[in-house]
Formats: sequence, C-alpha cells, structure tokens
Amino acid sequence: MISFKPTPDVAAVLNVLLDIYERRDGTPRQAVRVRLGDLAGTLPGYYSQVDPAPRTTANEQLEALAQRGLLRLTWQPGQEYHLLDAVALETAQVEPLYALLAREPLAERHHRLGALLLGNRFRLADWRRQAVQRCLDQLKAHKSPTPFDLNDDGWNQDLLAALVALPDDGKEEIPYRVFSVRVFNDSKRFDALKGAVARLARRHHPEWHALSSQETLRELGLVANPGHLYLCGPWWLADVHGQVMSLSEFHPSVGIPTALAARVEKVRVEAARVVCVENLTPFYELVRHEGQVSAALCLWGNPSPASRHLLHRMADDLSPDVPLLLWADIDYGGLNILAQLRTQVSPRFAPYRMDRDTLEAHAAWAQPLSSTDERNLTRLRHHPALADVTPLIEHMLRRGIKLEQEAVALENPPAGCE
Repeated sequence: MISFKPTPDVAAVLNVLLDIYERRDGTPRQAVRVRLGDLAGTLPGYYSQVDPAPRTTANEQLEALAQRGLLRLTWQPGQEYHLLDAVALETAQVEPLYALLAREPLAERHHRLGALLLGNRFRLADWRRQAVQRCLDQLKAHKSPTPFDLNDDGWNQDLLAALVALPDDGKEEIPYRVFSVRVFNDSKRFDALKGAVARLARRHHPEWHALSSQETLRELGLVANPGHLYLCGPWWLADVHGQVMSLSEFHPSVGIPTALAARVEKVRVEAARVVCVENLTPFYELVRHEGQVSAALCLWGNPSPASRHLLHRMADDLSPDVPLLLWADIDYGGLNILAQLRTQVSPRFAPYRMDRDTLEAHAAWAQPLSSTDERNLTRLRHHPALADVTPLIEHMLRRGIKLEQEAVALENPPAGCE
C-alpha cells in the first residue's frame, strides 16, 4: 500500500500519464511516456528557482513509485536524482496509481453511463431514442458521448430525466420553470439542460437542423412563457366546442394566445390575400400599408407548432383564388421558412416581395453573404419544394448579397398583388 499523498506536481504528472493511457483504450502499443519539460507550465513547484523542497519531495515520491514497478524514470544527463527528464508508465500495473489519485478508471465511467442509457432506452421513442443510441455507439467506439458527460453522473441522470419527461406532441406550451418543477421539483434546474436538450433534438430530428435552440424547444412545447400570435384582418376562428371568435373588429391587429391557436378547429379568412410575415416590425409595416386588403400573421421566425396548426386549418377552407403568401428576409432563413410552410402546411405558399427585382431595387441596403450563408444557400438550391425560387438563390450567390425585409419599402405594392 502506498502511504504518502502525492504532491500537486506528482499528481499532475500521474494524471497526464493516465490520460494518455486511457486515450489509447488501456491497451497502448507504444510507451506511455511524458517529458517533464513539456509540462513545465503545470509544474511550478518542480521548476521553482526559489524553493527546492517541492522538487525534492516530487523526486522522492516518483522514485518510490518506480521502485514499486509502477513507473520508469529517466534523469537528465548529469542530474540523476536531481532533475527528471521523463516519466513512463508501467502499463501492466496501473490500478495502484488510480487508487493513489482517488481517480476512477475511464472504463468504469464508460460502463456506468452505458448502463444508465441502456437501462432507460426503452422509455424513449423517435429522435430521443436515436439520440441515446448514438451516445451508446459513441461509447462503444471510445468516442465522446457529448452532451452526456463521463465525469458527471448527476448531469447524466438529469439530462436523461428531461428527455424522458418531454411532452409527446408539443401542442401544449409548458414554461421552462413549470417543466423543471414537474421533473426535478426545482424551478431552475432545467436551465442548465436546455442547450443540451435542444442540441440533441436538432441533431436527430430531420426537420429541426436549421432551428435555433429556442425554436427547437418551442417545437417540444417548452417556452420561457406562454406566447401570442399576432394577426391582422378578418380572421374567423372556431374551437372544438363550436365557440366562434371574429377578429375583424380589432384594429389594427390583435394577439391571441398560442394555446388558443393550437386548438382551433376551423379557421376562415375573408381577404384579398393572406400574408405570413417573418418578423414583427415588418408585420406592423404591412398592417400600416396593406392592412385594408391583406390578412396577416406574424410568424416570429420559423413557424411554431401553434402557427402551423392555425395555418393548416385556414388552408383547408381558403378559396383557391386567394393568394397564400410569405414575406420574409431574402436570405437562407427566409427561404427555409418558405420550404417549411410548403412542406408542413400547404404547397400553395408563394413568396411575397422575395424576388430578384426586390433584391436589386434595395441593393443599397443589402448585406454580404457569409461563407455559412453560401453553404446553406447552395444546399437549399436543391430543395425539392423550392424549385421556383432557384433562379433567385443562384442570383444571390452570384451577387453575394442578402436582404432583410425591414429594408423593403412598402409604398408601392408588388406587381400582381395590387
């Protein structure tokens, strides 16, 4: 039994050696060796020019470990028992070093996380099961299981508990803190987990890759606080009980709870056109300039489950003669919203003020495409739902510009929408 407590310098050296050993899966084909000169920044005591005691004690401890057959020491020429050049690990005897450092072997941490995930996989379905399976595959391949953490059992249990407790349909909006209390009996505990849950969902749900963390959580029914949808024009809504709500009397616009929008059974609009607007400021501009002829809905970015449900019900009853339009930024995000609306709500959606002429008329206010924009637009160019806007995408890529909808002047209506 080793009786001494390793000094900070000795512990640093041993931990580096064990890190190398574990990165090689515990079966290294080459020597596990470290040169102390490479660790000088983490060994202030050993290389102190003021106090030789830390170096003397470290040498004594490392020499004692070498005599037990746990290490091999190489001294600098002419500096034997004074300055070490390198320390190598005897890989056949590593257990005493783990015990000395009170360090749990990586293999045991792997096994414990794997058992936790495997034991709870049956409780999960759809993308959540895929996420857990990928982490299991990563463990099997000796790769990182992020966002699970081999060094934090509590985090792993909390993350798994959150995945298990996620709503199945996402129709009901649940505030983060309410969800956190329901799962952990702690209103703030979910705050640290939000990013990891969103990252797993984006990675494994085929339709959520382009969403932000907040939008992804909204798809799961989790929000900071219950929100509202802003509408303008002659909307007529009926719920499951047959209660009818007419919004035409509200000027210039009205906000309805998303909980209400998510449960309407019938939606009718009596307007010359219906325009979905990506952002709030342009929504108000549209209401100011075109509110007399347009019914409008503010999407607040990517369409939420509640807005998609409302639009589904509206599209079911909308006359084929009424244009169903989207006005969004002329960029990857705006065009991706168009693809979402066409694939998730109705193929009738057409772009509004999202064309080459609008882009060129406002080119003075355009912004340059980033390399990420170019990659995303190049990929979007092949989207089957966006064949009609491929010329616009190609023009944007040639010109290297994009346009925010706030820059578009609404004084003159676009051709075909007078």
